[in-house]
Amino acid sequence: MRTWRLPPDVDTDQLAPGHAMKDGRIEVVARHCLEAVRPEFPHRVREGDVVVAGANFGIGSSREQAATVLVHLGVAAVIAPSYSGLFLRNAFNVGLLLLTCPRALDIADGVPLGFDARAGKIALNGGVTLDTEPIPGFLLERIAAGGLLAELKRRFAASPNGPAG
Repeated sequence: MRTWRLPPDVDTDQLAPGHAMKDGRIEVVARHCLEAVRPEFPHRVREGDVVVAGANFGIGSSREQAATVLVHLGVAAVIAPSYSGLFLRNAFNVGLLLLTCPRALDIADGVPLGFDARAGKIALNGGVTLDTEPIPGFLLERIAAGGLLAELKRRFAASPNGPAG
């Protein structure tokens, strides 16, 4: 996993720019994700990469595409000291893992790292470990399922009586 370090106050318009939203397709929005902050990001991000940012990640509008585009691009997680409440809710609902870490900006750009969301630990080279806030089990299950809709579909499919069962 490679890290992409971003400044504080990354807003939803930087994640899902309005000019790209007009098209309506997430593939188009993805080609412009974070281009105002890191122009190379939409072209060089790879499956499993991690976004590391300063405080207030995802501030701005309630556009769900701001989290969805990161999932579409294969981002494994976002690590930041704090998030907008709306972005946080949207992220977990679309299957994007958010790790809240007060020391997120101790993580340098481009470094490999590992994390254990259940244990609340981020492992950096040299044996350095950073703590994250605990994530409730039901949210970890939602992430594992691929988001709220996938989680509900799986629950309903497993129910012998369908949705009401």
